[in-house]
Amino acid sequence: MNFLTNSILFRRISIFISLVIVSLILWNTYIFFQKFKEDERIKMEILADAQKEIASNTDLNASVSLPLKIIESNTNIPMILVDNKGEFITSQNLDSTKVLNPKYIKKILAKMKSENTPIEVSISGNNKQYIYYSDSDLLNRLTYYPLALVLILILFLSVVYLFYSSNKAAETNRLWTGMAKETAHQIGTPLSSLLGWVSILKMEKVDETYIDEIEKDVHRLNTIANRFSKIGSVPELKKENIVTVTKQAFDYLESRSSKQISFLFLTTDDEIYTNINTELFGWVIENLIKNAIDAMLGKGELILNLESTSKKIKITVSDTGKGMSKKLFKQIFKPGFTTKKRGWGLGLSLSKRIVEDYHKGKIFVQKSELEKGTTFEILLNKI
Repeated sequence: MNFLTNSILFRRISIFISLVIVSLILWNTYIFFQKFKEDERIKMEILADAQKEIASNTDLNASVSLPLKIIESNTNIPMILVDNKGEFITSQNLDSTKVLNPKYIKKILAKMKSENTPIEVSISGNNKQYIYYSDSDLLNRLTYYPLALVLILILFLSVVYLFYSSNKAAETNRLWTGMAKETAHQIGTPLSSLLGWVSILKMEKVDETYIDEIEKDVHRLNTIANRFSKIGSVPELKKENIVTVTKQAFDYLESRSSKQISFLFLTTDDEIYTNINTELFGWVIENLIKNAIDAMLGKGELILNLESTSKKIKITVSDTGKGMSKKLFKQIFKPGFTTKKRGWGLGLSLSKRIVEDYHKGKIFVQKSELEKGTTFEILLNKI
């Protein structure tokens, strides 16, 4: 128990530390981004001063090499210089051909206005110019860095979640397996006692009809115990006549169901062979028939059709019950999913595992229509 508690605590601390580290990286990136943006602003303000010095200089013999050098040093920040009427004067780090198009200039100016406040260049009197600029390519790329970190964080948390979910699912499976085997063990004791009572009834010369029915139910309990004992272990498959196995499960439930349900068993052949575990496969057929009976609320028509091709065996179980919507076709095979008021929603989940994992077949909803009925289909390999 202490190990389990420590394990859970370690997981939580690991996740918390990871979140803290990523959060710190994101915060540091944000600070760096703001500092970088501020540096670019200062750079453009210096460029504006250089532009002002050149535009204000009336001495033709004065040296303007330093201001020109400052302006030419801008090799990565796109900018546009306009007059106080908004007319284009010059640009830097933009396509020299595209800037000749007024529509392009208008579009770029709108983008620059949304990114940064323009810098005013006062020359003389009311003569003013304005510098509009965009963020540099490096700064633009930096904006995606936090998003990449967030995606990495989401990916990391998803992997952690899937890892611990799979562990939890494995633990749950082990729990169910243990419970199933313990159930089989517990059933064994009263089952032995019942067999003894059946022997006594035979000696007492009780009506054979009653004894036969009791023996059938005792045999049924023995079958259930064997089924539960096989959960969690790989069952042994043998060559069997699937028609016989299916008919036995069909007949057992028909004799114990409402007489208002019409049962019909159809088969193309009396002998169709495949490798199956008779106890587990009989469980699948019983689950499908029970679901059909429940769906019809004790009244309707149930048809089990068994046919074979050169390579496959096809079994369908059809009812005239309430049906289901298409979105439930896959959900009904998930553990715990049920539309009934009672039950744990394990019947179809176990059936799917028995058919697909143990017998390498397929089980699915062939068709269903609300208030008209449902047809389940099983496909197995023929030998």
